[in-house]
Amino acid sequence: MYKKGDWVIYRVSKVSSHPGPRAEHVSPEPRGEHYTYDVDKFWVVDDLEDHGKVRLRTRRGKAHVIEVDNPRLRHASWWERIWYRDRFPQLAAEDEVAQA
Repeated sequence: MYKKGDWVIYRVSKVSSHPGPRAEHVSPEPRGEHYTYDVDKFWVVDDLEDHGKVRLRTRRGKAHVIEVDNPRLRHASWWERIWYRDRFPQLAAEDEVAQA
């Protein structure tokens, strides 16, 4: 289903007193001091792990291991690949330079 180099979007749930501009599905907590919201993260598949897990790489080089069947993980659609192309890590170019 996933292969190395695939662009994926992972939806992260967050809690904060000030949601950012990319926050979606914002809802106040019962006492109103904080908000719960979702933020889309634009990552690239770095490697396939054993037991149905995938290692994802962020723009800043951090790695996250996520289950392949996680409902918050999905492939980026063709229009998201174009529209959000600057938000995805550029691992392919870095790997080519490192191999040279």
